[in-house]
Amino acid sequence: MKNLITLALATVVCALCALPVSALEYTVDAPDDYLFGRPTSMDEIHTEEEAPNSDHSKNVALIPPGFGTPTSYLPGSGEYLTPNLVPGALSGGLVPSLGAVNYPAVDAGAAYTPSMEVSYQSYTQTAYTAVTPDLYYSGGYLATLKIPTLGVNVKVYEGTDSATLAKGAGHFTGTSIWSGNVCVAGHNRGTNCYFGNIHTLNTGDRIALTTKLGTRTYSVTSVKKISETDGTDTASTSENCITLFTCVRDQSAYRWCVRAKEVM
Repeated sequence: MKNLITLALATVVCALCALPVSALEYTVDAPDDYLFGRPTSMDEIHTEEEAPNSDHSKNVALIPPGFGTPTSYLPGSGEYLTPNLVPGALSGGLVPSLGAVNYPAVDAGAAYTPSMEVSYQSYTQTAYTAVTPDLYYSGGYLATLKIPTLGVNVKVYEGTDSATLAKGAGHFTGTSIWSGNVCVAGHNRGTNCYFGNIHTLNTGDRIALTTKLGTRTYSVTSVKKISETDGTDTASTSENCITLFTCVRDQSAYRWCVRAKEVM
């Protein structure tokens, strides 16, 4: 009986193996179009606020020109991000470069005029040298200030408090000590009245400042009376200058302010 069962199974296996191979094959219809999925970038994108034919897709996206170039301020300037997708490009090949667009000629060296119809935000880079430990002399001072016209020859220390001004002139903490605007204060009376007559200086009078970074000579450009709360003249500048401050005799609400610029 066992032999009969084995023989029957063998017969079934042989019958299956005898089937033609084609009976196990299958076919899949090829797609009608080689483009299995059309890119979304081919579709125009519209918004309700814009005109019906305003395309906002990357088809018309522009790579902006470089900052500061002659055409950087012109709307619609630049190169197409995907030139082959620009409307009309597929029907006639790639679109030509933007050289076909007529931009107004701009002289890079020409001065700005209102006719350019663009506003520029100008700024001036300031100069500044911070006070660091290596700039102090062994005597604890930062500089020596000389005003030949007034016979002034005084050392400049850091700070403008009473203790500092009792030793000499004082450098305004937070202002530059070399490049840019160096601000210095001094008494106008008493035993250390080094700045008592700075208000008598005239335009063109010289002031010299010597630090470990070198010596600079300045020429007086202005002498004025300012409010004691006016800190405008302590601001950083792009040009090298020195600004001197002292009290006004019997007018505690005011200060004398002398500005001198570097002699080139």
